[in-house]
Amino acid sequence: MIVLKSQREIEAMKKAGEILAACHKEIAKLIKPGITTWEIDQFVERFLSENKATPEQKGYKGYKYATCASINDEVCHGFPREEPLKEGDIVTVDMVVKYNGALADSAWSYAVGKVAAETDHLLKVTREALYKGIEQAVVGNRIGDIGHAIQTYVESEGLSVVRDFIGHGIGAVIHEKPDVPHYGLPGKGARIKEGMVFTIEPMVNIGLYQTKMDDNGWTARTIDGKYSAQYEHTLAITKDGPIILTEQK
Repeated sequence: MIVLKSQREIEAMKKAGEILAACHKEIAKLIKPGITTWEIDQFVERFLSENKATPEQKGYKGYKYATCASINDEVCHGFPREEPLKEGDIVTVDMVVKYNGALADSAWSYAVGKVAAETDHLLKVTREALYKGIEQAVVGNRIGDIGHAIQTYVESEGLSVVRDFIGHGIGAVIHEKPDVPHYGLPGKGARIKEGMVFTIEPMVNIGLYQTKMDDNGWTARTIDGKYSAQYEHTLAITKDGPIILTEQK
């Protein structure tokens, strides 16, 4: 069942999203060769605490960290660790913030120092794909229109869209309906309605779209070892168009 949100609920989620977006802007200042994702995770813990918010995924199904931090060929759900980031790496930091009972979810990929042209292309296309998906998130369209716009654009740029992980509704809990694939056919899937709140979070690979799981049971990575990037926003559907609740202003 898809739970439609009231204006009051959306406003509460927007406040959580503002804290999350502010945190990402601070993370961007920290990213450089030599920093570790463990240090970033600890920073996020402090930042959220100072803003009277909490990291919702910490403790979710036994997950131990405030963030997911996925490096290079890791597609998603990478564990923060004490391995220093190197020049040319990319790292995706994903977090869910809870503030006064409301949730917001956003991931962002960061270049570490100067990256290869192929990697820079991946980052630019993935970010643009997110916004092409958001453009389709309007009342009357269908969920499939979002995925089709993303897939068509990404593949036109010679990259691939991950199938194994998708966007999702969000509200009282992290994962609600509807499912939001980043691939598919236009005109298919649930009708988009005012009051829906969901994430769009394309994961895009330089090589093949298939993934494999690490032994830790959480971290997914590309099957060919090539880099993967992800950008994610939480958005609310209104009659006047989507509102990005996690926009970094």
